[in-house]
Amino acid sequence: MEFMNMDVIWELKHTTKFALPLNRGGRSSDGRILQRSKRGWMWNQFFLLEEYGGNDHQYVGKLHSNMDKGDGNVRYILTGDGAGTLFLIDEKSGDIHATKRLDREEKAMYTLHAKVVDRNTNAELEPDTEFNIKIHDINDNEPKFAKEIYFASVPEMSEVGTSVVTVTATDADDQTYGNSAKLVYSILQGQPYFSVDSENGTIKTALPGMDREVKENYQVVIQAKDMAGQMGGLSGTTTVSITLSDVNDSPPRFANHSFRVTAVESTEIGGPIGRIKADDPDVGRNAEMEYSIVGGHDIFNIITDQTTQEGIIIIKKELDYESKRDYEFRVEVKNTYLDARFIHGLQFKDYATVKVTVEDVDEPPVFTRNPYIIEVHEDTAAGSFVGVVSARDPDADNKPVKYSIDRHTDLERLFNIDSVNGTITTLKALDREMSKWHNISVVATEINNPRQTTRVPVFIKVLDVNDNAPEFAMSYDTFVCENVKAGQLIQTISAVDTDEPLVGHKFVFSISATNPNFTIVDREDNTANILTRRGGFSRREMSMYFLPVVISDNDYPIQSSTSTLIVRVCACDSRGNMQSCNPEVLPFSDGLTTGALVAILLCVIILLMIVVLFAALRRQRKKEPLIISKEDVRDNVVSYNDEGGGEEDTQAFDIGTLRNPEVMDANKLRRDIIPEMLFPFRRTSPIKDNTDVRDFINGRLQENDSDPTAPPYDSLATYAYEGSGSLAESLSSLESAATEGDQEYDYLSNWGPQFKKLAEMYIGKGPDRET
Repeated sequence: MEFMNMDVIWELKHTTKFALPLNRGGRSSDGRILQRSKRGWMWNQFFLLEEYGGNDHQYVGKLHSNMDKGDGNVRYILTGDGAGTLFLIDEKSGDIHATKRLDREEKAMYTLHAKVVDRNTNAELEPDTEFNIKIHDINDNEPKFAKEIYFASVPEMSEVGTSVVTVTATDADDQTYGNSAKLVYSILQGQPYFSVDSENGTIKTALPGMDREVKENYQVVIQAKDMAGQMGGLSGTTTVSITLSDVNDSPPRFANHSFRVTAVESTEIGGPIGRIKADDPDVGRNAEMEYSIVGGHDIFNIITDQTTQEGIIIIKKELDYESKRDYEFRVEVKNTYLDARFIHGLQFKDYATVKVTVEDVDEPPVFTRNPYIIEVHEDTAAGSFVGVVSARDPDADNKPVKYSIDRHTDLERLFNIDSVNGTITTLKALDREMSKWHNISVVATEINNPRQTTRVPVFIKVLDVNDNAPEFAMSYDTFVCENVKAGQLIQTISAVDTDEPLVGHKFVFSISATNPNFTIVDREDNTANILTRRGGFSRREMSMYFLPVVISDNDYPIQSSTSTLIVRVCACDSRGNMQSCNPEVLPFSDGLTTGALVAILLCVIILLMIVVLFAALRRQRKKEPLIISKEDVRDNVVSYNDEGGGEEDTQAFDIGTLRNPEVMDANKLRRDIIPEMLFPFRRTSPIKDNTDVRDFINGRLQENDSDPTAPPYDSLATYAYEGSGSLAESLSSLESAATEGDQEYDYLSNWGPQFKKLAEMYIGKGPDRET
């Protein structure tokens, strides 16, 4: 099979020849024996320019088989990359065409397979043959940079030729064929500050002494052109933004070499009073500055604000307007980090003068001491002197000061203070055993300006006085065996004392009187031993002994106390271990001891006295009058000496209303007007069980029983009611009869001369006596 490509024959010199073997014969797919045919050397690849001619169905080449006699019995078949889509073959003539324009950058070579078959039988006339279609490059791609804009930086004041950044472009054309992908770099914008290497695209500085403080940012345009830069080549550009980075080439400078600061004298220590600032055109670390006071200062100091790079003036000691009002000092500023390339010939520091003026403020009083520590003995009586505190107004006019105690710190009100001179005295006696220290606060206040106050703690220490006697350290459970021998130890005692002498406690133990049963031995270490003086104790005779022990201290004045040690008599075994301490039950026939009889007699006498006293108290309680005084909490009986309608005139408690709820207030007569009826109709009170009165009394009884303030004795309150609505009805003589003639008054003449006038008035008016 021969391959022919007449249109690109001039390209053949760049291809490789392949020798295809001659067909020596073989069998077809249907088994027929193929005739051998002679085949010579042939080309096995075609060449096609990308986008060649710009027309569709471009002729690529021709396949021809020796088996093709031109009679149309041979059919050519094409398979492989793009067969049937990109490449078509004329099955009769073997002509190959491209269906569209090809791009080498997409694919540079296609591998296809061709075979020849009999049109009628589809038998293979030639074995499958592989060939290539190679796309030749043309300069159809311009150079491209990876970024549209690059960012780079270079230190200011760099030397000429300092490398900044390298930018490279790429060309999709064939690097091995011609100059389509050979690039040349050039600078279109950025001279005379920068230059570019034409071969590798490295940008370098081209101007010496570039100062960031003059110009910081530069825009450089770089071009890459193919075809080695020749005319007709394609090109691409990119922008490089170059920033000059800062170096410490500028020293700090004060714009004003004199500053004035005002400070109030009440400024706290460490507080700021003003700020000063130096200018440095550098940025970042190169602009960091440090401020200091030349030679230092006793009152002021200056620190650096790392954020604003300002110098903050602070005070180290309190200011006093009355002592000094004006200060002046010199401040130095310098860079923290220096660059050795630029320190020659430049002074990287500057100086300024600061003047401080102190302003006066109304200051609170100042105590001479803070705090006060005062000592006082615990036996000091109320009203005694404790100590003195003193404060003054620090201002020039020295206003008067008054003193007071903060009662929140003296809740028990133990102390008092003179508001004028600050003398502290006691209000109550002090006890060190209750509290060793008293911490109070004294307040000093300006009289002319009460808002100006100052507090000072006063610690009052209560000194010890030997005013407490020693006593037993604990409660002792002491026993002695019945079979004990004389001189045997039965108890070791010790003592405690709430006082605290300076040289420590020293107790002395003794027995108040000579004791025939026990003795005491002082061990001189604040303990003592109790020993038996005799042996053979008996529970029958005495089951318990009371031993008074006198304990004294050695402080001044000497304090002593007597503590009683109870010693029980117990039965013990042979080794001295207690077995029982209960007294033995004695038979009746043996009789009672004298001590037991005396004890029984005393109990009987005490019991009789209690009975007599109880009976006397009962009798006295029965004779107690119902009404003691007008202030008594029980009901009182009130007597009236005037004549009238009885209790109805007093507006007192109306018990009849409770017994007779049917009686209305309208039945009562008013005493300020003349009634229309002299004798109103009297209604007979019904007799009933008075349940309402019973409920009222029961309610009052329960209320008084539950009242915690009620008197601790029973009271009897009697209620009686005379008048209309009463069960007793009216007892007044005013309504006794309808006419005066119904009464006989002759008995008045028998009452004596005191009733003579009254008898004449009533007896003389009788109708039977009129003349």
